[in-house]
Amino acid sequence: MKTKRFIAGAVCPSCGTMDSVRMFRSETERDYRECVECGFSDEMEANPRLEGDLPEARIAREERILEDHTDIIRFVDGSQSKKQ
Repeated sequence: MKTKRFIAGAVCPSCGTMDSVRMFRSETERDYRECVECGFSDEMEANPRLEGDLPEARIAREERILEDHTDIIRFVDGSQSKKQ
């Protein structure tokens, strides 16, 4: 029996749905991926090459948002003023 595992954060190249792609290894030791949303399926390359620019990731957008809205706060220790 094949064990199918979801790939966290993977986006289906066909329908664009995130977290719907799972992979499995066939009896011939080849890796496959399939989308549970649209039914897309293909064989994964053994040594894939990156072509073009990386897509913008959700985490990169969140970091940029946090950097734009940074406030500086100062903690004041009230116990120091009570001792004097």
